[in-house]
Amino acid sequence: MTMTMTDLTIRPFEVHMPDADLADLRRRIAATRWPPRELVTDRSQGVQLATLQALVTYWGTGYDWRACEAKLNALPQFTTKIDGLDIHFIHVKSAHENALPLIITHGWPGSVIEMLGVIGPLTDPAAHGGHPEDAFDLVIPSLPGYGFSAAPKSAGWDPGRTARAWAELMSRLGYTRYVAQGGDVGAGVCDAMAIQAPDGLAGIHLNFLRRPPLEVVAALLGRAPVPKGFTEQERAALAAFGAQARKGYNVEQGQSPQTIGYPLTDSPAGLAAWMLEHDTDSYEKISRAFTGGPPSGGLTRDHVVDNITLYWLTATATPAARMYWEGGRSTAAAAAGHPPPEVSLPVAFTVFPGEIYQAPRSWAEKVYPNLIYFHQADRGGHFAAWEEPALFAAELRAAFRSLR
Repeated sequence: MTMTMTDLTIRPFEVHMPDADLADLRRRIAATRWPPRELVTDRSQGVQLATLQALVTYWGTGYDWRACEAKLNALPQFTTKIDGLDIHFIHVKSAHENALPLIITHGWPGSVIEMLGVIGPLTDPAAHGGHPEDAFDLVIPSLPGYGFSAAPKSAGWDPGRTARAWAELMSRLGYTRYVAQGGDVGAGVCDAMAIQAPDGLAGIHLNFLRRPPLEVVAALLGRAPVPKGFTEQERAALAAFGAQARKGYNVEQGQSPQTIGYPLTDSPAGLAAWMLEHDTDSYEKISRAFTGGPPSGGLTRDHVVDNITLYWLTATATPAARMYWEGGRSTAAAAAGHPPPEVSLPVAFTVFPGEIYQAPRSWAEKVYPNLIYFHQADRGGHFAAWEEPALFAAELRAAFRSLR
């Protein structure tokens, strides 16, 4: 697909949501209609009533969106039109010489908010236990249809098209050599960038293996048996990956993003529940922040509600969900016997213990033959940058050190 570029202007951006929108949000929260309590003592029937009531009560009575706005507006934010779409991004340059440019892509149900804690450690490592020579210039874009990036007006904005937009963004910012990082949906975008290998991209780091080996995909789809030589770790990974693929949000957003978008755009409580129903590890950690337990790192109640409120105020639940529909078509093409070209770029990978599934090194090596770094962290989960920003930053410093 040829990218259309007519306006190369980079425009400063600030967040100022209307008072009327915040008043409407509080009104809708106060009018929430609650379902009966679940019939079990765990989360096997979904998001628990006590957890969601605690979150929504805080959201409606003790939360201040303007504080989040102030945090965002304290950072250099911009928009620029790429391929007909206004793309929002945060761009923080390091004061250190020879900083390595790095573009980080968030996932769902995240946003640029989940990356705010890593900005300091990555751009100013000397002030956060690192060394000046490990500094990065940081670019954090909002995915198309997420947050402050415009929603696509036509189909086709899959991870591959987003990857091409990111390459154009880095070029437009004057970066001739850079690296990329992503988890969740962001891992799909980074994988596409590595496949496309645009001029200037020196390597990528992933914390989620979104594209496992083809024999794994075939086994998941029931088109082939589980390979006989699979280790116990590989079988466990296959089972966990398959269970997540069958989760409600994956299936519904992959098949009918428009349908799920109606209740998510109309009900704040419904949106919050949908975003919490992601994976067991993050759900348990987020629940603690609202039910009296200690928060897990950066997963505080304010940070969690910041992210949910961003989705609400920008009405982006539907366009964000469409990325799963778009990505699903790419996955189907690969499963049908049209795999992407082999990636030759250097790839680094970190496995966090609370991740949806523990990607074995053997899988990462099959997908990425030029695997230059593989490490199993001792804490953190699917939202590693949000939960453990210092550890996440340390992983990126180590992962990209050989590419400087």
